[in-house]
Amino acid sequence: MAWVESASASFAARHESEDAGDAERVLDQLERARERLGELFSRAPGDLTVVLHASPAALTLAQPYLALARAMSAPPGRRYQAGWFGEREIHVLAPRALEARASGAEGSREALALSPTALYASVVIGANNPDLPPPFTPANFRRITRWAWLAQGAAQFLAGQVPHLRPAIARRLREGRAPSFPPSRRDAPLLGGTVFDLLAREEGEPAVARMVSLPLTGDARSALERAFHGRALKHTDGTWRAHLERLAGGG
Repeated sequence: MAWVESASASFAARHESEDAGDAERVLDQLERARERLGELFSRAPGDLTVVLHASPAALTLAQPYLALARAMSAPPGRRYQAGWFGEREIHVLAPRALEARASGAEGSREALALSPTALYASVVIGANNPDLPPPFTPANFRRITRWAWLAQGAAQFLAGQVPHLRPAIARRLREGRAPSFPPSRRDAPLLGGTVFDLLAREEGEPAVARMVSLPLTGDARSALERAFHGRALKHTDGTWRAHLERLAGGG
């Protein structure tokens, strides 16, 4: 199948010829995301290329770090790691492959369809926080691993994926140990966004942008206490767990 290129005002897409219609919809999704995120952040980069891969194998071959990221994540969240990002390119499964990756659970298809926006949100976060990629370096790769709940969670929230993940969140709460707060590296791909969903409910979306734009000094406790106006971590922990239960229950 021949590879072709499509373009919009701010982005280009490389894809197989049979994905031309889907590529146009992905480009429209990214244009709308850039406009919205540009209202929250001082920098919302354009001139990026999104590469749409027809299969998970092709995506992993092009972006081998993705296999490592998935291996470090708990099984319920691996399904939603459907791409990788860099300074100039976003690599993601084509919409038909995203649809095939979805589970039978309500919201899975919708959450995966927003993968290009979540990856673009990661680019925006990195453009506004020099402590986070892109570009990837050994130092900030270690940092993004340590702060996965923040980097992945904010991108997930900003993409609008959190409401679609309620069934998966409910499953996670039924299985295994209670999650830590903030979510561990393994839980970040599924639960990270819930931290920012709570922050936005209490303080508004600009608070999310402020939090992820600040230098990553200190530890998670200090970052969270600062974001929630000095509230002790144990109290935010309890509020977050109640928020998880509401999300899992569909509330």
